[in-house]
Amino acid sequence: MDIIELLKVVLFGIVEGVTEWLPISSTGHMILLNEFVTLNVSEDFWEMFLVVVQLGAILAVVLLFWDKIFPFRFKEKPVVQADIFVLWFKILVACIPAAVVGLAFDDVLDALFYNPWCVAIALIVFGIAFIVIENRNKKMMPKITGLGEITYQTALMIGVFQLLAAVFPGTSRSGATIVGALLIGVSRTVAAEFTFFLAIPVMLGASLLKLVKFGFSFTGEEAVILLLGMAVAFGVSVAVIRFLMGYIKKHDFKVFGWYRIVLGAAVLLYFAMA
Repeated sequence: MDIIELLKVVLFGIVEGVTEWLPISSTGHMILLNEFVTLNVSEDFWEMFLVVVQLGAILAVVLLFWDKIFPFRFKEKPVVQADIFVLWFKILVACIPAAVVGLAFDDVLDALFYNPWCVAIALIVFGIAFIVIENRNKKMMPKITGLGEITYQTALMIGVFQLLAAVFPGTSRSGATIVGALLIGVSRTVAAEFTFFLAIPVMLGASLLKLVKFGFSFTGEEAVILLLGMAVAFGVSVAVIRFLMGYIKKHDFKVFGWYRIVLGAAVLLYFAMA
């Protein structure tokens, strides 16, 4: 494998690490980047890479939020934190809508919606949604300000919004869940954290599904591409998550809404002229 191909993989890893957590659609950006920078791999491997590279980003969440997601403590004696177990049950409830639809219609959705036009439209629509919802919430106090206040019903409602991202690339999984959470009165910080934690089982499941379909049969070059992409995505994700959690303590999400609208419009214009 030459150095140019490795640099391409690094670029995809950077884009994944940045866009997985900012509500601007990682899959959408990866699809769009692929229009201009193409990896020298088979179509089957590319479809698998597009999903599995996100595992690197997920490991960043595990590292940064270990104390909030790991229910066991080992000090003088083992301690089990029941509230963390309850949180995981709520996360699993939120996964149900996307899991059901993903297992049943994964190939159909890929064929129908994984293209630049659908990505651009989803970018614009959810960009507008961010701006509208943030303007609406400007003078409203959030009803839910802690993870423990999220009910099973609230978790399921957030999961329904996540389903939109499973169907329409460009929506953004984090964007859809954050928009949904804000809409039903969850604070920005809690919405972001719940979104991060929700990504763990969702992306593990999606990655396993893609790996099973691919067949776990890699050439040496394919293994290097996948592992390098995941490693870069992990490192970039650590920095991006830390930035985002600091940013939303003082700012709203409207800047990401405007970014989505501008990018979506630029993509529509580009492909209309192509």
